[in-house]
Amino acid sequence: MTAELVRGQNHPLSQSRLEIRISAGTPVVAAAALGDENGRIHGTQWVAHPGAPTQPGLEVPRQAAADHRLAVDLDAMTDAVHRVSVLLALPAPGGGPGPTRFGAVAAPFVAVTGLDGTEVASYTITGLEAESAVVALELYRRQGAWKVRAVGQGYAGGLAELLTDQGLPQAGQLAAGIGEAVAQGLARSVQAPPSRPSGGDRSRQAAAPAVGPDQGGTAPESPPDPVPPAYGGQPAGLPGRDGPQPAYGGAGAADPAPATGAGPIDYSHPRRRTSAPPPPPPTAPPAPPGRPAQPVAGDATGWSMEERLYNQVWGMFEDLARTAAAYRSAVDFAESRMDKELEQALSDPRNRIGGQGDAAREAARARHDRLVDQAREVLDRDLAQLLAEAEVVEPALPPAFARWDNPVWHAYRVPMEIPMALRLGDLSLPEADRLRIPMLLRLPLERGLWIDSGRTGSLDGAFTDSHDMRHLAVEAAVTHAARLLAVHPAGEFAVHVIDPAGSGAQALAPLTRTGVLAAPPARGAAGVADVLGRLTQRVDLVQMALRGGAPDALPPGFDTSQQLLIVNDFPHGFDDRAVNQLRYLADEGPSVGVHLMMVADREESAGYGPLLDPLWRSLLRLTPVADDHLADPWVGHAWTYEPPLVPPGSQVLHQVLTQVAAARRSWNR
Repeated sequence: MTAELVRGQNHPLSQSRLEIRISAGTPVVAAAALGDENGRIHGTQWVAHPGAPTQPGLEVPRQAAADHRLAVDLDAMTDAVHRVSVLLALPAPGGGPGPTRFGAVAAPFVAVTGLDGTEVASYTITGLEAESAVVALELYRRQGAWKVRAVGQGYAGGLAELLTDQGLPQAGQLAAGIGEAVAQGLARSVQAPPSRPSGGDRSRQAAAPAVGPDQGGTAPESPPDPVPPAYGGQPAGLPGRDGPQPAYGGAGAADPAPATGAGPIDYSHPRRRTSAPPPPPPTAPPAPPGRPAQPVAGDATGWSMEERLYNQVWGMFEDLARTAAAYRSAVDFAESRMDKELEQALSDPRNRIGGQGDAAREAARARHDRLVDQAREVLDRDLAQLLAEAEVVEPALPPAFARWDNPVWHAYRVPMEIPMALRLGDLSLPEADRLRIPMLLRLPLERGLWIDSGRTGSLDGAFTDSHDMRHLAVEAAVTHAARLLAVHPAGEFAVHVIDPAGSGAQALAPLTRTGVLAAPPARGAAGVADVLGRLTQRVDLVQMALRGGAPDALPPGFDTSQQLLIVNDFPHGFDDRAVNQLRYLADEGPSVGVHLMMVADREESAGYGPLLDPLWRSLLRLTPVADDHLADPWVGHAWTYEPPLVPPGSQVLHQVLTQVAAARRSWNR
């Protein structure tokens, strides 16, 4: 049951991994400060804010928005941290038009939830007038246990006064840096979503949360690879074990009251209004008696349609995994029982001759077939429901989740926010060859990708020669890179290519011709050394800045966008120094926004010996043809992965990349 707190009230926390959801009537800046047992902040490195959104156990959004989600892992906090304060501030006047005091906007609503979206405690911050910054609530450690307290302490002097009150010596400097980050576009201002018409209430019973598979490592060479991660930092397994982690900075589907500079403000509790977050999922039409309910797109829990569809997709993944596991278990049981019955019946030598033995065998096989038929009937029933659900979900998916043949790409526009996840292909099982489940990977990327250009054990891979396989692998890398570029806002994602011998020039043409690459593909030993040297230097600079608690001390004009390096034809043209730099980028790059995509045949790289084993283990292996190399360690399935293919003759890839290039040119003006 949710605890609805009032100012000063506290509530125990039974979970260590939490999500803090914020809904306001206008874009606000969200930050979080770590404090000692006296609540004092020891330095700027103890504050997570849009300019430095990640601290140990803590991550905040990069943009000002009307809805926020903050991630907190209390177990990851150091022993010196005894308090986590959630801070809200109105953007400085220089950051764009908008209210300058909380008294002119709807009362902010803050909720502490588990990773499955279940609310633990909530607090509506009322009574604010001239304040432009507020300590919304705090999580604090008391006698080894964590609690949440509603604070609601406002400051008319803004973030500078707030941080000074919490004992930070560099309060003014940090507040100015946060304001500069927001004003310069390191964080985009996202308006509150429009209110629904008064007749638009879609209340219904909320569906049970359906969430995705957790993070797993790449398996050794012989066993299948684990199913790719949907959520970071978790043991591998089926969805629904620990619930979803936040999509940082995504605007939810809440409908707070519109911001206004005058007039009365409605301070009634948002949970008691139809516009309170989260709004109910779409209503499913009533089903006839004895018939299953008609599937509805977005019929899952979540604060936005994107999150609902994401949870629904991974709920379908979980349903398919479970029904297939039940069918396989029933078949195994039927075969085991038949073998046991035959063994018992034929253990008597007298039954081995004559009609008694034949009758026993026929009876055992009949019981086996009856059990298998019953299991298949249940499987077919579940598959029919999943197929019906897929038919309504697939057309409703946003571009980041949709196939390249989805009509949604024809209305594509460069987004203003990073989505929750990215589609890397489809997953299927032999028992359901007609059903394809979208394979979604959470953003930002937490590990690199390896597009395997070697032979695979599948039929498609066995009948494809090595030259064609290499070409298909580069084409797959291009489609993945194109989607990553398409789902990021302009100027927030850059792609570099290393193609030492120029063997991938034809497949790389969509990227080079549209001008979306940061620079032409690097060739030769000199080009390889130049690109790797610049990216490793970038990782070093950002790491030093973050570890020194001075993220604003990066060189002027430093590009803060995410970086992707596509490496083709590895290991040709790479010396030992280049190999070590690649390993460094694979290990250290993702934490500072530098990601690696290798296009390589592992067998050809065997000459480097064990030096490359850590590199392959740190990457998620994908194939350019269908292959059942992804393992589900929870139920033991080997999932068949199918890469995302652009329909033959389609111009969708060129059209999307052309828009990305145009948006980038406008952004750089």
